[in-house]
Amino acid sequence: MPDKKDDKSQVPSLPVYECHPPPWLPPIHGAGDLGYPGFHPSRPGQDEDKMTAANVKLGFSLPLPVAVDTFSAQSMIKEKLNLGDTLSKLEELMNQVFVQRTEQLPSVPASSFRLPPRVTLNDSKRQAWFADLANPDVPLHKLGKSVPHGAKGHDLLDQLHDNNVAIPRAVWVLRVFGANETAGLRNKPSYNPTQYSVEWANVVTGYLKKQLDVIVLPTAPRPGLTYKHTFKGVLSDANTREQWISKFSYCLKLLRTFYHEGLVDNRTFLVWMVHQMKTCNLAQAGFVTRLVDEYLSDVLTSLALAKPLVEACLNKLSEISSTSAQETLVNTETLLKVILKRLLLAIPDAFVSPRLCLQHGPLMENTLTQDLIQRGPSHDRYLDQNLREIRETTRRNLADIKRRNEALSFRDPPARVSAKLSAAVSNVKLLNSISSDTDISSMVLFEQDNRDPMSFPEKLDMLLTWSVTPLQYGDHRPLAAVTLIRNWRDKACERATRRGQDNPHTFLQDQLFDWLDNSEVAGDSCNIRSVALLYGKLVKFDLFSYPSYIQRLIARGEPGLASGGGEVSRHHHFLRWIPLFNTTPSLIYQRKVTLHGVNARETPEDVVEREIRNELRTVLPYLFSGSTKADSWTSTSELLDACNFFINATRYEQVRTFRQWLLPSFEKVVPKATTDAQRAGVVQAYRVAVELMDYAKCFTSILELTLCMLRNALDSESMISVVDVLHRYSAIWPCMNSIPTIVQALNTAYQSWQAHGLQSRPLLGLLMEFDNGRHLAEASRNQILSDITAFRIALQPVGNHLDTVPEVLPEILQLSTSSDPNAAETLADGMWIKYRMSSNWAARVWSNALASFQQLPETMSEGDGLEDIAQRYGVLLWKVDQHLPNGLDEYILQWFYEAGPSQLPLLRPETWRILERVFLYLAIQGALETTTILTGLVYPAWQLASSLESLEPAQLAYLNAANNICKCLLLRNCPDDGGVPEVHDLFDVQRLRTRRQAVYSEPHFSKLVGSIPLVIYLENLDKLPQDLRTRMSCLRRRLCQDPGFRQGAYRNLEVIREAFESSPYLEGSYGCRRKEAMSGLRLILWDSPDDVENDDWPEVSSLLSPWKLAATTIQMQFQIKQVGRALSQENTHEVASNNLDKLTVMLFHHTKTSEEAYYVGEMTRGADPTVAMKFVKTGLSCTKNLLENAQVDDPSFTNTLNRVGELLRILIHVTTPFREQCTPLPSLDPAIHEQFLEVLRSKISHLGSLIQSSQPSEEFKSNLVLLARLLQFILNFRESSSSPAVRSHCQALADSIFQLVLYYGSGDNIDETVYPLLMDTLIFIYDEIPVDPKALTSDPFKYYPNISPNSLPPSIPTEYRKQILSLLIRSLPPSITSNLVHSYRDPQGNLVFGGPVSNRPWEWVENIGEASPDDEDDRERFQSKHAVRNSGSISLEAFGARLTGDSIVRNLVSLEDPRVDDDLRSFEDGLSSESIYARDWRETRVVLNGIEPVTDHIQRMQIGEATSQPFNAGSLRSDNRSTPKGSPAGSVVSRSSGRASSRRHQSPSQASTAHHRLSNSTMGDVIDVDSMSTVGSRRGSGSKRKTTAEDDDDIEIVDGPIPGRGGGGKRARSSKVPAQTTTAGKTRTSLRKK
Repeated sequence: MPDKKDDKSQVPSLPVYECHPPPWLPPIHGAGDLGYPGFHPSRPGQDEDKMTAANVKLGFSLPLPVAVDTFSAQSMIKEKLNLGDTLSKLEELMNQVFVQRTEQLPSVPASSFRLPPRVTLNDSKRQAWFADLANPDVPLHKLGKSVPHGAKGHDLLDQLHDNNVAIPRAVWVLRVFGANETAGLRNKPSYNPTQYSVEWANVVTGYLKKQLDVIVLPTAPRPGLTYKHTFKGVLSDANTREQWISKFSYCLKLLRTFYHEGLVDNRTFLVWMVHQMKTCNLAQAGFVTRLVDEYLSDVLTSLALAKPLVEACLNKLSEISSTSAQETLVNTETLLKVILKRLLLAIPDAFVSPRLCLQHGPLMENTLTQDLIQRGPSHDRYLDQNLREIRETTRRNLADIKRRNEALSFRDPPARVSAKLSAAVSNVKLLNSISSDTDISSMVLFEQDNRDPMSFPEKLDMLLTWSVTPLQYGDHRPLAAVTLIRNWRDKACERATRRGQDNPHTFLQDQLFDWLDNSEVAGDSCNIRSVALLYGKLVKFDLFSYPSYIQRLIARGEPGLASGGGEVSRHHHFLRWIPLFNTTPSLIYQRKVTLHGVNARETPEDVVEREIRNELRTVLPYLFSGSTKADSWTSTSELLDACNFFINATRYEQVRTFRQWLLPSFEKVVPKATTDAQRAGVVQAYRVAVELMDYAKCFTSILELTLCMLRNALDSESMISVVDVLHRYSAIWPCMNSIPTIVQALNTAYQSWQAHGLQSRPLLGLLMEFDNGRHLAEASRNQILSDITAFRIALQPVGNHLDTVPEVLPEILQLSTSSDPNAAETLADGMWIKYRMSSNWAARVWSNALASFQQLPETMSEGDGLEDIAQRYGVLLWKVDQHLPNGLDEYILQWFYEAGPSQLPLLRPETWRILERVFLYLAIQGALETTTILTGLVYPAWQLASSLESLEPAQLAYLNAANNICKCLLLRNCPDDGGVPEVHDLFDVQRLRTRRQAVYSEPHFSKLVGSIPLVIYLENLDKLPQDLRTRMSCLRRRLCQDPGFRQGAYRNLEVIREAFESSPYLEGSYGCRRKEAMSGLRLILWDSPDDVENDDWPEVSSLLSPWKLAATTIQMQFQIKQVGRALSQENTHEVASNNLDKLTVMLFHHTKTSEEAYYVGEMTRGADPTVAMKFVKTGLSCTKNLLENAQVDDPSFTNTLNRVGELLRILIHVTTPFREQCTPLPSLDPAIHEQFLEVLRSKISHLGSLIQSSQPSEEFKSNLVLLARLLQFILNFRESSSSPAVRSHCQALADSIFQLVLYYGSGDNIDETVYPLLMDTLIFIYDEIPVDPKALTSDPFKYYPNISPNSLPPSIPTEYRKQILSLLIRSLPPSITSNLVHSYRDPQGNLVFGGPVSNRPWEWVENIGEASPDDEDDRERFQSKHAVRNSGSISLEAFGARLTGDSIVRNLVSLEDPRVDDDLRSFEDGLSSESIYARDWRETRVVLNGIEPVTDHIQRMQIGEATSQPFNAGSLRSDNRSTPKGSPAGSVVSRSSGRASSRRHQSPSQASTAHHRLSNSTMGDVIDVDSMSTVGSRRGSGSKRKTTAEDDDDIEIVDGPIPGRGGGGKRARSSKVPAQTTTAGKTRTSLRKK
């Protein structure tokens, strides 16, 4: 025992052992001492140390708190949950937990950011600093302690490029430099955090510009230089090219970051880029175009940038298309087109520019319609749909742009004229075009079309008035009107029968009666003969019922029907004059009673008819007495003097006499004429009767009489007379629709003559002319053609013997002295027999005849047989004509063209006396065409007289003869025509009328009209004798007043206009000749031959009359063009200018209605530019005066604007030729331009204030539209000067219109008509504001609205808002501050939003991080897990940051057990940095029996990471054996030589790299496990093994990039892991089996 005590006393005292928890284990509670989770050290007095019997016998065990086998807490939980306040108590508990937790959290510390200061370093240290900056291994937090002070601007950029500093590091250092530059300005009130971005943008753009400027194009060698110059560009040398490309590319990379982070001001850069696009050369364009393409998206939102960019691109395309190096610029050209396409799709308003359309219209259309989309071989229906939508949008936008540009430039303005008046003018032109070639059955006048502005009654009224008005010309008019009405009636009856409708007879009767009852033209007594002719034909064809007419007048009690008492009704004259056809005794009696009463036994008509018959018996003796001795009538007037009763009789009496007495008499006598004398008497009576019927306009009687003569004509004289009459009225027969009847009668006569063995060339020619391939049967037509061919062959000489006819034929000369009356015929027959084999024998006869005329004695007079000699030679030539297959006309015409110009001016006056009579005789006989004589003789004589300086006697004789011949051929022969060969036979006069019909038809009529200005010139030619000039003036005046000439003129008024406007004879002197020309033109178009003041304004009745409107337009156009020609000459400029002032003032002051304005505008179209601008100046001055004197709030302001609108319409038409020729409008006088803009600014501003302050008014709206259109018109005149006043007015106008745009584009005031008009006007103003020449730089945003987008009304539609936003001056906020605003909470706790966050790109420096101490252990790191460092350049206070108590569990890197990470996460209430896939991997690992050392474990993981290979996908694997726990996520298959490693062992950078290799992407996309493909895994030996799907519970997943190191899973407890790759399910299953 003692020994033992000694031993104890010798044992040293040891400290009491205290058990401490592991350093990594966190406490259970941060404030209360509740211990550590899972750490229970021994303590004195614990239950385990108590020595109880039960503990000794059975061991220590804790009792079970519940019965494990039978206990369930479900009922307890359910009971608690069913209580009403359980959930609220739980909610209250959690709220208290959160509140207390929040109160105990520390606040966010103050910002500790410190900007790196600038220090001054020597060159070596500075260079070393930049070298470290370029070295990516040197961290920025080391360099960020200070930055060197030194280079700036371009030098700094060069230094960064030379050191090849990476872009992010270069941006950081530039931002630090910029922040230091602006550090001293931040406390100033006017500090703008983005101002330095503007300055830096100028630095960067200047740097780019400096590099682009070295790219130049070679210049053409200058003349005179002797030295050799070789061009060498930067890009032509390999070294300089590489150096330039490197620097330019580096700058573009910097620019890209600068732009997107706001370090360069976007607006400043974009403005520079667009300007550079405009000014660069083609070599630089290749680079600038790609720069534009990259930054185009921001340009698409601003009209101020897009519009100049569109213009620049179009200019470059135009320049490329004209350069010789176009093939080398294909890519640039294509990219420019793509840019334009994108602009068209995104902001089509940029193409709304009349100026741009005028300059590049075709180029723009070709470029934008070209399909540049390259379609690949893939068949993607969505892609196809998108392509279709793009093409459709392009087409729609392009059409809209074209429409808007045309509207702004006033192309094809709508005709604000009465549709009825316009249609009436067109219909009158259609009716006046009726000629002998017209098929009136196919003419459609009464169109059944709802779009026709004229109704049937209106068209009928127009047609009836046209047929009788003296303002139109032609005897065919009433007949054409009746035929047209008849055709309509037949179609209407057919349609009514087919549809079961009422017959149109009653309707037509009412309309015709109303016209008779109401028409002023019909009521004019001067037109009664034409009205009677018209209604007589209507009655004949049952279109108008004469009995119904009388009954209607009686039924309504028409006063004044009977004669002899009081005022006579107009219908009394109609009843007396209208002829009757197919009458009945009851109708005759009814007419008699109505006109003369019931007591009249003998009517005046009966007396007049008896007297007419007596007169006709006198003038037609052969017809009634068989006497062949009749008076020889020399003229129609002489014949009519013998028929006074006939002349003064009504049409009723004339027609009744012809039809009931004269025609039956002819029909009895004509067939009985068998001898030559009887036939001659019948022909003479026929001609006289035709003349009388022609005077009475009884064309139906003429036709019936002519057909009667045709049936019985068996001699040449009768046939020629009949053919002449049919020819003379060739324009009448189509209007009567009688051509088929005439053709049939001619064919019958032809067959009859052929049966008798006779041939008539006039009959065959007329038959083929009237048939025109439409009426005869094909067989009959071929037979006639064959007979004509045979007849010509019989006369056609066989062979070509030019020498058989001698030059001189003495027998022709001897004919002048022959006394044999048949000598001419005998000579002609003999020469044909002798010389018919020669093709030129007729030409020799004509040349010898002309030589014979020249050899006649000069002293020969009329008494010496001059008339007889001319008769003999005329008969000779006429007979020669009969022997020629094509007549003599073609030979003489050829002589006129060849020898005539040299021989005719040399003929003696005595020779011309013979020639006049010979030509007249040949024309009467039809051997020479009237057109041949005029073309070959008359017109050349007038032209010769105008070209010679002086005229010799022979030339004067030539001119006198030409005038005489023209007068005989074209005018009726009168006894007082001295010096003209008299036509003593009325029948010759009739033949001349027949021959002149061709002169008034095309193509001959245009030649005649073209000679009228020449005659006017000759009338005023001083070198001509006064008497000759007087006779020529008389000839012209009579010719222009001839009905045939007038009819031809109104048939084609364009010929008249062209003849006077293009005539060179009216371009000389302006004074007297101008008046004569205007008088001559007025004489052609108007009835009054008196000279009136040429500048007088026409009456409204004529101006707006459809009958004279077209003629008035031609007259005014010619007058205006004459003034324009005079203005261009110095000696007449002053007089012409005064006359033009007078004319323009008259035009603008007399135009009152829209119809007048339209046609006045038409009259002024095509004027000379000087004249047009004179009109515009006067019109604008008049408009300005009207607007100045009008008050906007005055009720009369609308009337004033209506007047202004009519004046504007005139100005539009005056300037239309400039638009049609695609030439810019001339500049206006700057004073007028400025004054007009000032007036418009005042009125629009005032009107805008009224509109926005009062109730909506349609009157205000229409006034605003008119003022806007007036502004558009004035803007079309490009202002050459750029006065400050004009720019100020334009700015004020733009501001006013912008407010109106907002008004009409939002809320209840939205107007789909006014808004687009105002928007286009606003765009037009911005496009046409003159540029300030004194400005150093061009600011495209200068005149655009500078308001915030937030101030726009919220009710603006999306489409309108997009348009308006494109107008605003706004810089798009960078993405870093987009949609960020300042906010705070009010006392009630509500969140209140403040202003937007301003971008501070130069203050917000990148967070380069701080160095972490290496000796920090895990416990310190754990204790500082809630620490927040507010060390960024943007303070966390700006985001309202606060601590939440949550923490991110950090990945431990200490060499401890990997299970620590799992245990730590199990007890940590915080956020984990691991992904869901890494967590699934960790939580689903099983713990093996053995634990390998930590060091080996870490090393093994590092080796596995180094040797592992990336793979491409995971696989689905299943196992039929069940597993204890199914995992929703599988493992990551790794490739290792012997051990399995997981993704959780990779560092964040390695994980990101591995994922990049797996997905070939730089983005951490979440991988869809459902779309994984199966891949095999690789063993250590490198062999492949295919993985098969076995169990749905085992899934292999490839997760995305892990932001932090993955948490470690539970380690397997076995000491050895099989060297294989398996899924988690399989691993757990195999281990459990073990």
